[in-house]
Amino acid sequence: MSEGDSVGESIHGKPSVVAAFFTGVGTVYQTWLDKSTPFYVVRWALTLLLTAIYMIRVYILQGWYIVTYALGIYHLNLFIAFLSPKVDPSLLDEDEGPSLPTKQNEEFRPFIRRLPEFKFWHSATKGIVIAMICTFFDAFNVPVFWPILVMYFIMLFCITMKRQIKHMIKYRYLPFTHGKRTYKEET
Repeated sequence: MSEGDSVGESIHGKPSVVAAFFTGVGTVYQTWLDKSTPFYVVRWALTLLLTAIYMIRVYILQGWYIVTYALGIYHLNLFIAFLSPKVDPSLLDEDEGPSLPTKQNEEFRPFIRRLPEFKFWHSATKGIVIAMICTFFDAFNVPVFWPILVMYFIMLFCITMKRQIKHMIKYRYLPFTHGKRTYKEET
């Protein structure tokens, strides 16, 4: 490799100003993400506030319904991944890999999500920010009859959730901690 061929390096072998800037911005961004990890209520409250701002913007502008529909489909996919186990029990054979307990005397295995809560929040928030940015460009304001999109989204949501709930019942897993049996530590 000749001098200056690697990405982000100038001719003299030092990082370029642009690469150094984006590295610094990425470091600050990651630091704030790391600091926000334990505060899930605050994170989700800010995401809901951002969603409300986005919805108000779409309502006032009376447009960008396709962007909103795409955002809804994206959030639905994230939610399904959040509810699904990391290892799908329907794809496993009886003797292959870990499985969820199906009988009372089987060993307890914790529910591991395909999409963890933090990644769900981060992806959902990024989606809202990108959708908000799209509302500043008229190229994304495609004229559509929005009630059809709403009906189609409701239908898609119901069908998808029905399938997910059937899967949860069939393989006996509950992706939430509320309602699960807990054991108190004896001291």
